[in-house]
Amino acid sequence: MPGLRVVHVRKTFGAVVALDDVTLDVEPGSIVALVGDNGAGKSTLVKCIAGVHRPTAGQILIDDRPVGFAGPLDARREGIEVVFQDLALASAQPVYMNMFLGRELVTGALRRLDRAGMAAATKELLEALEIRVDSPGQAVRELSGGQRQGVAIARAAHWARRLVVMDEPTAALGVAETQRVEDLIRRLRDGGRAVLIVSHSLDQVFRLADRICVLRRGRQVGIRRTAEATGDEIVAMITGLR
Repeated sequence: MPGLRVVHVRKTFGAVVALDDVTLDVEPGSIVALVGDNGAGKSTLVKCIAGVHRPTAGQILIDDRPVGFAGPLDARREGIEVVFQDLALASAQPVYMNMFLGRELVTGALRRLDRAGMAAATKELLEALEIRVDSPGQAVRELSGGQRQGVAIARAAHWARRLVVMDEPTAALGVAETQRVEDLIRRLRDGGRAVLIVSHSLDQVFRLADRICVLRRGRQVGIRRTAEATGDEIVAMITGLR
């Protein structure tokens, strides 16, 4: 099925080649993992997909249509949402305001914030994704790490029509919270979203991903179906021993 396609993408910063000839498909209803050592180009590729960087060469296609993002807002308009490691949540604001951050609902001729509408929509979304918080009006700073991650993912799920990208979605979480976030990621896939995750945890990659894309020093080493790959094989690809 059509979805996101990255075709022969290259990105340079002056004389530094951060990405060189990367091609990747992420279909609806699938999870693709992006793995590699530090400096492999994972974050650069994510930022190209998110509209933060413009590729030096190559194309990004959505539903087989070439797109050129001038910035992150263009990527959002195409239904792409990214959950970065810092989550980009306003800790002093309530959960419902974070859910609609930058896209607040307004009502009436004076265009006042529709707080009740945003709170109701947030409550419905959190319940649908089985994310447990005391109230949509609870301040984000009062939430646990797993709850904050859940809110960030729920916000991405709400606005992403095509693709959710997650950069190290459980890096700072404990075992129980990691399991809850992984369950949430599976629900996004089962709901028809395309999901791209960046993770250093190969155990997590093998639990979640349908396919694994390995980068090394900015180049694409290969893509493997998870069911047909082994951990040793992926490690060898990451380290250059294969």
